[in-house]
Amino acid sequence: MDNRQIKPIQVGVVGLGLMGSSIVVSLLASGYPVIALAPVPGEKEKAAKHIGDLLRHANAAGILPKGISSCVDALKLVEDYQQLADCRVVLECVVEDQEIKRRVYEQIADSVDNSAVIASNTSAIPISELQRLVPNPGRFLGIHWAEPAYMTRFLEVTCGQDTDLQVAEYIVSLGLRWGKEPTLLKKDIRGFITNRLMYAVYREALSLVEAGHTTLTDADKAFRYDAGAWVTLMGIFRRMSFMGLEDSLNTFKRLFSQLNNREDVPAIMQQLVANGARGIHNRSGLYTYTEENAKKWEAAFAQFNRDIYELASRYNERQLPLTRKEHIL
Repeated sequence: MDNRQIKPIQVGVVGLGLMGSSIVVSLLASGYPVIALAPVPGEKEKAAKHIGDLLRHANAAGILPKGISSCVDALKLVEDYQQLADCRVVLECVVEDQEIKRRVYEQIADSVDNSAVIASNTSAIPISELQRLVPNPGRFLGIHWAEPAYMTRFLEVTCGQDTDLQVAEYIVSLGLRWGKEPTLLKKDIRGFITNRLMYAVYREALSLVEAGHTTLTDADKAFRYDAGAWVTLMGIFRRMSFMGLEDSLNTFKRLFSQLNNREDVPAIMQQLVANGARGIHNRSGLYTYTEENAKKWEAAFAQFNRDIYELASRYNERQLPLTRKEHIL
C-alpha cells in the first residue's frame, strides 16, 4: 500500500495511564483524530490533566506543528465504548492482566466495525494468546510503543499466529505517518525484538557486576559512551558493516562462548526488589537519589528526549536509503 494514500483515520486508545496518555499525544501530534477512552472510573479527569501536561511539553519541544488547540480539537475523551464506533484502529493500553484485557476486547469488538484493527501495547503477553480473545484474530496484532511515545521514533508491530500480514503491513504504513520508524516482527516471540535485545544486555551487565568484574557505574559508562555514540545513527548490523565483517566474525568466535547464558535472575536485582527499591520512583535502587538530583535527572531526560528526537529526524533511513544489495537479507 502506498503510504502517501493513507488519510488520517480516527484512532481509538483504551486505557489512559502513563503510556496510554503518551500514545494519545503522539497520535495527535501526527495529525490524527483520537477517541481516548478511560475504562476505569475516575480515570477520565486524571487523564485529561495528564494529557494536557504532555501536550504542553510536546509543544515546548516544537513537535506540535499546528499547536495545542488543534490537538485539543482533534481529541475526544470518553467513557462509553460505543464512542469508538467510527475508529478504524483501536489501541488497548490497559494493565497486563489477561482477564481484564479479555473484558476490554469484548467491549471494543461490540462497538467497532468488523473491518477495524484491534491492537495491544503489551510487552509481556504473547500476541498469539491475546488474539484468541477477539472475534476477528486476523485483524489483531501488537503495536508496542516506547515512552515517551510522542518523543521517540520507536514503534514495534508484532504479528500473532493468526494475524493477516497485509493488516500488519498497513499498520507499519500508518506508523510512518505517525512519525515513527516502525519495525515488523512477523512471528510472535516472547519479548518481541527490542526487549530481547535489551534484556540480553541487562543480563550480561548485571552478571559482570555480580561477579566483581566491574561496577554498575563503569558498566553504564561503557554502554553509554560506546553504543551511545553511534546507536541513534545506525543499528547493530550497519555498525558491523562499518567495523568490518571479518573482524566481527573473529570476535564472535572468541567471545560468544564466554557470554553469560544464565537462566536465573542475578541476586543483586532480586535483593533490591525484595527490599522495596523502585529506582528513581522512590529514590532507592541500583543508584540512590536525593530529591534534588532526582528532579535534575528527570529534567535532563526530558530535554535529552527532545534533542535525540530532533537528531534522529535528521539521520533516518529514508534520508540514508538502503542500497539494493542490502535488501537481499
